[in-house]
Amino acid sequence: MSLPQASSPEIERRAFVVTGVVQGVGFRPFVHRLAHELGLSGFVRNRAGEVQVEAEGAPHALEAFAVALTQRAPPLANVAAVRFAPLTAHGQTEFTILGSEDSPAPAPFFAPDMATCERCLQELFEPRDRRFRYPFINCTDCGPRFTIIESAPYDRERTTMRGFALCGACRAEYEDPRDRRFHAEPNACPACGPRLVLLDASGQPLPEPEPLLGAAAALRAEQIVAVKGVGGFHLACLASSERAVAELRRRKGRDQQPFALLVRTLAAAAELCELTPEERALLQSPERPIVLAPRKPSAAVAEAVAFQSPLLGLMLAYTPLHHLLCRALDDAPLVMTSGNPSHEPIVYEDADARRRLAPLSDRTLTHDRPIHLRCDDSVVRISHGAPCTLRRARGAAPRPTPLGVVLRRPILALGAQSNASFALGRNDQALVSHHLGDLANAAAELDFRRAVAHYERLFAVQPELLVHDLHPDYATTAFARELAAERGISRLAVQHHHAHVVSCMVEHTLAGPLLGLAWDGTGLGTDGRIWGGEFFVCDRRSVRRVAHLRELGLPGGERAIREPWRVALAALLDAGLGPEALGEHLDRTALRVACRMLERGLNCPHASSAGRLFDAVSSLCGVRHVSSYDGQAAIELEWLASRAPAVDDSRAYPYELAQGENGAHVLDTRPLIVALASELRRGVAPARVARRFHATLAALILDVCLVLRAEHGLTRVVLSGGVFANALLVTGVEKRLRAAQFQVFRPQRFPPGDGGLCLGQLGIAAAHEAGAS
Repeated sequence: MSLPQASSPEIERRAFVVTGVVQGVGFRPFVHRLAHELGLSGFVRNRAGEVQVEAEGAPHALEAFAVALTQRAPPLANVAAVRFAPLTAHGQTEFTILGSEDSPAPAPFFAPDMATCERCLQELFEPRDRRFRYPFINCTDCGPRFTIIESAPYDRERTTMRGFALCGACRAEYEDPRDRRFHAEPNACPACGPRLVLLDASGQPLPEPEPLLGAAAALRAEQIVAVKGVGGFHLACLASSERAVAELRRRKGRDQQPFALLVRTLAAAAELCELTPEERALLQSPERPIVLAPRKPSAAVAEAVAFQSPLLGLMLAYTPLHHLLCRALDDAPLVMTSGNPSHEPIVYEDADARRRLAPLSDRTLTHDRPIHLRCDDSVVRISHGAPCTLRRARGAAPRPTPLGVVLRRPILALGAQSNASFALGRNDQALVSHHLGDLANAAAELDFRRAVAHYERLFAVQPELLVHDLHPDYATTAFARELAAERGISRLAVQHHHAHVVSCMVEHTLAGPLLGLAWDGTGLGTDGRIWGGEFFVCDRRSVRRVAHLRELGLPGGERAIREPWRVALAALLDAGLGPEALGEHLDRTALRVACRMLERGLNCPHASSAGRLFDAVSSLCGVRHVSSYDGQAAIELEWLASRAPAVDDSRAYPYELAQGENGAHVLDTRPLIVALASELRRGVAPARVARRFHATLAALILDVCLVLRAEHGLTRVVLSGGVFANALLVTGVEKRLRAAQFQVFRPQRFPPGDGGLCLGQLGIAAAHEAGAS
């Protein structure tokens, strides 16, 4: 293609600076190809934290180039901004890729780990390809990224691939800007890359010439196999085998929580679940999360996979190893659950696997590519047509999100106690960590602290302000106190439920004031009491509690969270009813003791918690009296309600709106409990009662929002907190609010529960720093 001459009025030169996730994702070769396609000359190079481009050519070509930088960016790229400025034309005739330039600019962002792309899959199953059946195939469009990075900048020698010297063929690909493996840092092949090994139950290597086929044979024999993935080990077994799944539950110590399933293709997923277009898109996305979808009655999986759940958690194979393993098993679905004893962090190191996974597995399929950062699978659900992220991890972290304000100093927000994550704020961006589990576990707390240190080093952020929850006993609060004293920096405590609302506000770039609903299990309020069913008028900086659910006693305190019958008892007594509605199967001594605790107010904190109200109704309906995992009672109540006819959505139980302390409205649920208990006593099916309960809460929310709109003139409503992971409730609430002309927002890319809390904490701190809303 002939280029215009420099003296021509048709020629222009422009400088472009591209920021975001633009390094290590094939951005420079993309720019190189794009420039040649449009007949432009100039250069592209990496600088710290950004890509710098100078392009010269016809104005219309430069305009198309500017648009394509964002719209046609590589799959792993996430362009935050493109800045450009005019330059004097040079008369340059070629477009080249220059070496990286040292610069004091901020450290770069990094891409998450992404599923194997279609072109790599074609090579994987092409017998004539030199990477045929090689389980570590990747390119700049796919493969491990964040879990193998040790330090910045992102070069091979700073990843766990540094021990694998490139062979001649791989080196040629790595250095050719026209090749899609140009500077693909995990690039490898059978001649120079990682290799599989199969271990026996004692952790000793087996003389197996085809380790993957040996693992497949063990799975076919109904054994449990530990499989080393991208962010850690999984425990796998045949999903169709009742014996294998039951044994996995016994060994792992996971009695009832559903297991996730791995399938290779969308067609295999569609045999197990009824899939909407949105669920199909999620399953096939490069992020490859676990997607919760309605199971088909004909789904050929063991009952013990998910017991009574109407949903199955599905993920498509996202590594070459997964694809090969599934293919070796004729695409039979596999249970693929995190490799760890329950309540402990996922295992990611081989030595730790030999120690902690040996009692859980019969074989271990591992390899010699080290994992630097453990990372669980993400979990997403479609709720009323939009995604609801339940766990944000592999494939999502650490993509940045805009804060909407430029920070005057770096900030670290430490999140909550359970479903922990943290957020680093620098400039105008938030970097939210991957899911780090429940910090009541000592190993998880240590892992949390290590992850904070790793993010600080990797992203070159030295926080000058720490943000944490109001609760003084959270591990994150203690960590904030320690860091503040050690580093001599200040800290800010923010209210739990305000942070829930602001997390959603940051995600959707909202400013206040607006109506914020924060419904969850428990969180410490500004009055020192336990909150959890809150209506706020708030912005990012300030919050006013304008309504809340009536408080219920929690006999036994924390024990009531694990034993929902205790909250049900409190609800019955509060409504003027007796304990007989709980049935005869409960321990009578424990029941009498709990009654006395409520009567005397001994070890019986009160909470305005929507989550605890769900627990109470779950127990009254006979669904769950004792929970084995977080949120089980409420989750199973939703399952039960989803089996009832939709006609029950139109009928609500009674409730009252009263005036409470400080002018806040109080939602009196005692009439609801009386009516609900009466229907159960008359023999109304518990599923119909559960459905009407959901409909009642949706109607209640609408009524309160109408009152608050009349009082405050606000029409935007944010729904946040873990209760709004409930798709049935969300659907009912959104339909009613939108029909009443409210604008409704809820978290989508970040969890509505405590996993998204750190983003809200960071948003509140940023607003305080800026003095803005």
